[in-house]
Amino acid sequence: MQQTDIQLRPALEADLWVFERQAFDSESAGIFNWAGYRNFSAIRRRLVEDGLIGPDDGFLIVSVDGEAAGTVAWHKISYGAPAWSCWNIGATLLPEYRGKGFGAICQARLVTYLFDNSPVHRIEAYTDVENVAEQRCLEKLNFVQEGLLRAAQFRQGRWRDIYIYAVVRADFDGVSPPLSKSTT
Repeated sequence: MQQTDIQLRPALEADLWVFERQAFDSESAGIFNWAGYRNFSAIRRRLVEDGLIGPDDGFLIVSVDGEAAGTVAWHKISYGAPAWSCWNIGATLLPEYRGKGFGAICQARLVTYLFDNSPVHRIEAYTDVENVAEQRCLEKLNFVQEGLLRAAQFRQGRWRDIYIYAVVRADFDGVSPPLSKSTT
């Protein structure tokens, strides 16, 4: 059995191809993340300005055995006072890395990173009602489905329902998510 090394790391200029592929190729973005073509020049500019890590949002590269395999992202969500309430997270793996359990590992690492490096008490994730794999992934990490947001996402020519999931610090502390993947 061989261990697969899965890491999150800051994006480098050499990783821009991943963002470009996700911006221009619907298969690379994934059926549940593709919402049309995006402005890739903004990503390039932001990489130079702040390394894609800012006070209100950020991106990291998912690395599988040293190869860029996708991205994870987070952005600030505010619910009244205090103005800074929680993070909303997401992950987009390239097609060749999907269906292998890497998504749960990289999201567990992202949640750990955000809880360890910010005072946030709550982390949320939205997922399409049809994205059963992501729902299972979030539940493995002690995220709780909190509700249904009706017609909240426009994708593939129509409005779609999404679920909102969340985990609070106390529910995540002590979770032993998989941090590596054994392959044969």
